[in-house]
Amino acid sequence: MKQHKKGLTILILVTAFLLAAALLAGSPGRTESVQAAMRDSVLHDVNQISLFGWKAVNPGLISAFITTAVLLLAAVCLRIFVIPRFQYVPGKLQLLLEEVVGLFDRMSQASSPHRFGFLGAYIFAAGSFIFTGTLFELLGLQAITVHGHPVTLPAPLSDINSAIALGTLSYLVILSGGIASNGLQGVRMTLKEFSLPISMSFRLFGALLSGLLVTELVYYYISLSFVLPVVVGVLFTLLHALIQTYVLTMLTALYYGEVSEKPKERKKKPKKKWFARHRHK
Repeated sequence: MKQHKKGLTILILVTAFLLAAALLAGSPGRTESVQAAMRDSVLHDVNQISLFGWKAVNPGLISAFITTAVLLLAAVCLRIFVIPRFQYVPGKLQLLLEEVVGLFDRMSQASSPHRFGFLGAYIFAAGSFIFTGTLFELLGLQAITVHGHPVTLPAPLSDINSAIALGTLSYLVILSGGIASNGLQGVRMTLKEFSLPISMSFRLFGALLSGLLVTELVYYYISLSFVLPVVVGVLFTLLHALIQTYVLTMLTALYYGEVSEKPKERKKKPKKKWFARHRHK
């Protein structure tokens, strides 16, 4: 008990010393103001990265490429080295994989019991990309901009272009379910929700961008750059990763199930002839 109290006391003293040193040192000189840094986090019109010397692109695109490559490599490794060794009594990794896949499979079956095969695969892929891409910013990988300045690679979906692309793709998947089940009527039912890709895109973009801006603001000032960024960064990142993965996959599954459901045929009551109704009169 005494050792725990002693360790806690040392931790508090070290934290207080670092905060006091930061306040006395003040903020170092910056090449840009905090307003310019936060503006560039939204528009990406200054800190762009050269894509193989061909074109200057947003840092979010590089993050998306890295995230996609990591997911594809992980899928190949799991398919070659892990899945063939599955056993009747599952181990920890097998149990984790089965639980994750089963979670999205159950979600697709509950939302679209009549057509859920492709839906389950898509929401699993989209959810994996959102979750992994959101956690990507915790790595703090850096790249050199076209102007020679280092920049930390953000989460892919903090770029509005990536969020719009994923929202539009989800809308097209919903549209494909309507066409496959109901033909032109499915198209009409899907087009009624014309604001769906916009709402899904900006929901992703706004949620992830808010965490990015808060973290950027905390890191900008050296007086706040001890201890607090760890709590803020991890909290916002994990929270957004879980919430946005659930929200987009759930919305996609619900709308897919709605537009792909076949309309119930109304039972037509047989018309009775006039003489049958009046034969007793």
